Amino acid sequence: MGPPSGENNVVVSSNIKLERLLSMKGGKGETSYANNSQAQAKHARSMLHLLKETLDGVHLNSPEIPFVVADLGCSSGSNTIFIVNVIIQHIIKRYEASGHSDLPEFSAFFADLPSNDFNTLFQLLPPLANQDVGSMEECLASTGHRSFFAAGVPGSFYRRLFPANSIDVFYSAFSLHWLSQVPEIVLEKSSTTYNKGKIFIHGANKSTANAYRRQFQTDLAGFLKMRSKEMKKGGSMFIALLGRTSEDPTDQGGAGLLFGTHFQDAWNDLVQEGLITSEKRDDFNIPVYAPSLQDFKEVVEANGSFSIKKLEVFQGGSPLVVNRPDDAAEVGRALANSCRSVSGVLVDAHIGDKLGDELFLRVANRATNKAEEILENLQFFHIVASLSLK
Repeated sequence: MGPPSGENNVVVSSNIKLERLLSMKGGKGETSYANNSQAQAKHARSMLHLLKETLDGVHLNSPEIPFVVADLGCSSGSNTIFIVNVIIQHIIKRYEASGHSDLPEFSAFFADLPSNDFNTLFQLLPPLANQDVGSMEECLASTGHRSFFAAGVPGSFYRRLFPANSIDVFYSAFSLHWLSQVPEIVLEKSSTTYNKGKIFIHGANKSTANAYRRQFQTDLAGFLKMRSKEMKKGGSMFIALLGRTSEDPTDQGGAGLLFGTHFQDAWNDLVQEGLITSEKRDDFNIPVYAPSLQDFKEVVEANGSFSIKKLEVFQGGSPLVVNRPDDAAEVGRALANSCRSVSGVLVDAHIGDKLGDELFLRVANRATNKAEEILENLQFFHIVASLSLK
């Protein structure tokens, strides 16, 4: 249960507060991430050919050395388990094609912030195949079982998570657009960068958007620095995150339509109805930034530890999965549930779960009235990067 409405004054700004709070909505309920990540699964599957290209460049160790995969920002649904299986099965095929008579053991680390619902994730993991009864090959062939040792790693991927030179493949999807914090200057009422009247940077002023851009590039630089220490020589990293096609950072594309339109208007509804103050609204900012290719490339090149094997904008499609597109109410609920599954924890921490219910009810109502327009225009673009350690 969240705090009673009106009794919590959490301002989502400092990285320590955000690390303690931020998570996709846990459990298996209607608004949980586990039940609202079908679109992410679809988008991830559409990129599998790009992931496999990355895996083809990974150095194969001697079979005596375990092969280690890490998913950064794994969340709590089944998507991460599917991807880890894809990675391991592809590496197995490469070992077999290279003539190795033995296969290595495989380990997978599922990493996310401590507030992540690791319990739900671990409940979704199939049991480990019994390796005592036969060879690793027999273990890998067993159906309904996993062929890798699994562990959860709590912590921010903007800092060190693993021992030096320990990871063969890093995978991170739909996570790196989440900033380590809302830039402090955005919340300073005396600053021209203060994001007054808004809860996101879509359509905000240039100085506000540029503060977000600087925060993103600072965070990405820290991310790459940590991974360069943790990755084995010959290792590779596959990254997919929300991106934009416009060079203007105030145009956040699909992220802007998800967080900056009906979601923004719903906050304004609460203010106009006297349920929250305008100051309470203005103290809440979504810590998300959808970068351009140039934003991303500048940081990788400045870091200097990684070679860019591929860097492109990939059209992911809609974040909504609806069974009846002509049912406006279903579209409205889908948008509200999608928004709540990724931002609901922060909303409830800021205004309490009762007012959170009211907020997302208004999101659903507004989206219902614009259902046709939403289905037509809400499209996500992703930046896809394949990086190898120099």
